[in-house]
Amino acid sequence: MSHEPISMHQRLRTPRAAAIAGIVFSLLLIASMSLIWISIPESAVQAEDVIRNSRRISLALDLLPFAGIAFLWFVGVLRDRMGEMEDRFFATVLLGSGLLYLAMVFTAAAVAGGLIRLLGEGSGTLVQSGVYALGRFQVHQTMHVYALKMAGVFMMSTATISLRTRIVPRWMAFLGYALALLLLVLSIGTTQWIPLLFPLWVLLISTYILIDNLRGTAAPPADR
Repeated sequence: MSHEPISMHQRLRTPRAAAIAGIVFSLLLIASMSLIWISIPESAVQAEDVIRNSRRISLALDLLPFAGIAFLWFVGVLRDRMGEMEDRFFATVLLGSGLLYLAMVFTAAAVAGGLIRLLGEGSGTLVQSGVYALGRFQVHQTMHVYALKMAGVFMMSTATISLRTRIVPRWMAFLGYALALLLLVLSIGTTQWIPLLFPLWVLLISTYILIDNLRGTAAPPADR
């Protein structure tokens, strides 16, 4: 008999904590991207620019693992809100695309971190041999092509599930479709701000879920 109150307590607390984690993911990712763009603008292609701002870039890269952990909690709250209405096909696509997105982000961050460390140690051959240029293009392709494609698939699957289960308002689902289309079509050779669409959308969804859960937990005392 003592198990039922614990279970009820966990159902009330877990979605709220996960929604907060979605907000944390969005803010950390936006902060990380902004630091990188400030430190390495598109016009700055020389290795000296990276060395000069290496501490700020390293801080931005250090934020990404924590953003990834928070994103996993966000995926968890989406599946929690689906409950028994979860569609196995779209839920699998959602989970798979989310994990692939994180893998791409972590891969790009690892390559960028390795380049910065080698440049900081004064490895002149890194630039002369073309390894630095190759690494820079690899990071750009991984983040702006493959990661954004997976983010677009994640948004489309989430929007489809939302229309079927009503876990978020319909206008948020249709907004997800529109933004996902932009990520899928405009991610190649796109402008620098396009990657911000994904964390901003996650921020919107997480804020709604948090407010909805706060209303839900505040409702029972009013009925007594």
